[in-house]
Amino acid sequence: MSIVISEDLWVSVPAWFLERYGEVRYDITLVSHRQALLNAVQDASVLIVRNKTRVDRELLEAAPGLAVIGRLGVGLDNIDVAVAKERGVKVVAARGCNATSVAEYVMACLLHRVRFLERSSQHVKSGIWDRGFSTGSEIYGKTIGLVGVGDIGQRVASRARAFGMDVIAYDPFVLETSALVQDVGVRLVDLETVLTTSDFVSVHVPLTPQTKYLIGERELMVMRPDGTVINTARGGVIEEAALQKVLAARFEMAAYLDVREHEPPATADALSELPNVVLTPHVAGITRESSARVAQFIFRQVGNALDGAVVQGLV
Repeated sequence: MSIVISEDLWVSVPAWFLERYGEVRYDITLVSHRQALLNAVQDASVLIVRNKTRVDRELLEAAPGLAVIGRLGVGLDNIDVAVAKERGVKVVAARGCNATSVAEYVMACLLHRVRFLERSSQHVKSGIWDRGFSTGSEIYGKTIGLVGVGDIGQRVASRARAFGMDVIAYDPFVLETSALVQDVGVRLVDLETVLTTSDFVSVHVPLTPQTKYLIGERELMVMRPDGTVINTARGGVIEEAALQKVLAARFEMAAYLDVREHEPPATADALSELPNVVLTPHVAGITRESSARVAQFIFRQVGNALDGAVVQGLV
């Protein structure tokens, strides 16, 4: 059988997988060359992707023998799941495999925001020993508001609680009887309350028609004047034009963006010119450990799908 991998695994294809399932075409250039990708999947039984390969009706119809799609991550906005289901193609996502990495990234943003070690280090290295300038604040006792508390949001909640933070969350799918509420101590509130009362707002929802521009200019303007928004979900959840406008007018606010509406963003990127914005290239969930977990999970579950065994992570 033919197996196509169109994006970077960050690790090697497991030897056991090659021995058991045969031919693997691992070509990370395919994601950028549509026709080559369409040609490559004509005889494919398996397609393994990240978030950039557009798995739409055109591609699925070009791959009549496709049995399973492995998603190296959790977001599904690049995969037409409805058409895959219509054609009998299984979709497997690596749920939870990179959640710890994303949660630790969020905690790093919180600490970076309040302690600004980089700025202090630059001053000391330049011969300035100014303890007043380098005095930050604590996250202990502060409020973090989570927009969405799935696999990742729950891990952020438990870590924030360990730091002594008050954790509130907006998620219409979470019950008041959940362990997150009863055992971890997260308070469920509406989106307005999250935005108006949180020192930090961290976004953890998928990009869907319902969440597109969930946070726009009105939502940003009701945040605290010195509030911080962190987005490790998808760029389209926060309206970038509105974010740029608000941050340009409110320099005490800050944004940490690991994801963008268009990736990579245009060279003339207004957000990148603002001093109160920190940008990273969609790496919150990518660590050495998470990359190994994601790849191992997807290869194992794709193998199970091909063998007719029980498949975990099935969408």
